[in-house]
Amino acid sequence: MTSKPIICFGQQPCGFFPKRFLAAKISTAKKIQSEIGGRIVFFYHDSDADYRETITIMTDRQTGAEVRLNFTQENKLQKKFSPLYLKRIPSGWKEEILKQLPRFVLPSPSGRGVGGEGLIDILKSTDQHLVSDFCLEMYQKMGLLDGIEVLRSSDKNFREKADDLAGEYFADVEYQGEIVRSKIELPLTPSLKKEGEAPDYAQASSGKPRLSAEQPSKTPPLFSKEREGVSSEQLVGVLHEGGDQFIRFPIKQLIQKSQISAGRDQRFAWMQSVINCTHYIYGDGEKEYLDTKPFSDIKFIDREKIDRPNYAWLG
Repeated sequence: MTSKPIICFGQQPCGFFPKRFLAAKISTAKKIQSEIGGRIVFFYHDSDADYRETITIMTDRQTGAEVRLNFTQENKLQKKFSPLYLKRIPSGWKEEILKQLPRFVLPSPSGRGVGGEGLIDILKSTDQHLVSDFCLEMYQKMGLLDGIEVLRSSDKNFREKADDLAGEYFADVEYQGEIVRSKIELPLTPSLKKEGEAPDYAQASSGKPRLSAEQPSKTPPLFSKEREGVSSEQLVGVLHEGGDQFIRFPIKQLIQKSQISAGRDQRFAWMQSVINCTHYIYGDGEKEYLDTKPFSDIKFIDREKIDRPNYAWLG
């Protein structure tokens, strides 16, 4: 018996009002479903740490100017390095956004559908205190995700089910009192001193992390049964400060599989090991780096075209 189609698309949280390209992916998925049946799965990649993903771009109705709004965070470390599912929204942020929305959103005299005062009411009623939770509830209340199954990359059960990662990976670990999404590596052999002495760790350094396509590094062992001969002090976290500047710090804890998520180049295979989709809808950005050749059994489909794809979808 032939299994039913699984139509999938993936996306990070992309604004408190979703970007128009996400709406286009959803529309494409629903059109395909109407033709072939099956179910739709949204791979919600909220393990990403890039705060720029949630910039919400709208047009001022009076001046025509492009305006960018975003969430704020409690501190710089959390803003730059905490995963989106752990970035906390400070009190007062929503009230400030609500004051600004009439500049961008037209009233909806009919009261039907999403738009105008409906959008303002939806945002006002959304009571979540973490960025990815807030975005997801907004998308659901706006009706975008009706009939769509959502699987989150931050979900510990998802991570436990996924295939083990070969090569580079990221882990959610503690650093200076916050949970950050850090690349994990082993120190270079020269940095390991004599037995009984601690390795050298630079708080900040320049140059690419050793876990790179140009110079792959050995994947650190993950679980205690595999860690024989490798102390926790030998694992190093790497945070990208920007440009060629990186922060490296010792990992003091045993990394569990439930803390681990894939980097960009391995993300699709990691996702697919759980979802097993038959059709995947991708956007222009994904097409630039996603190597589809190893996935000959999957039909890759361009999302439908939409004007101003990076602007907020307002219904």
